Amino acid sequence: MRTLMTFLTAILFCGASASAHAVVRTELGMAESALDATEMYRLQVPNETAATSATTEVRMLVPDGFTLTRTVQAPGWQRTFEKAADGKITAVVWTGRIQLQEIARFYFQGMNPKAAATLTWKVYQRYEDGTVTAWDDANKEFPASSTTVR
Repeated sequence: MRTLMTFLTAILFCGASASAHAVVRTELGMAESALDATEMYRLQVPNETAATSATTEVRMLVPDGFTLTRTVQAPGWQRTFEKAADGKITAVVWTGRIQLQEIARFYFQGMNPKAAATLTWKVYQRYEDGTVTAWDDANKEFPASSTTVR
């Protein structure tokens, strides 16, 4: 029973935090993952109540130590990759629309680091009016999401 309560509390906490920010979690909603594992992740992006126009672009930087291998097609969205000179994916850019009061989810898969690390997922949300919300820790009101790998 205690394990069930802990699990339900974790789900509620992840859901509450995900409703207010651009958040990356494992496919099962966890903020922790295993070393050297191939993991499916989801990026959840709301168009927040303070926004005055639709979201038109979501750009996610791939953290050092994580190797992105594939994405799941998000209906109504186009996806492009930014790559380093060696061909490694350094960012994913999704273009489409998230209307006011809506949420979009983007799924991707990759390989976690072999050593313990905190993966910091920096996300930049561009709106139709040209403004950008930077979920990158530059402003404490807009924190980057993170995953603990151990």
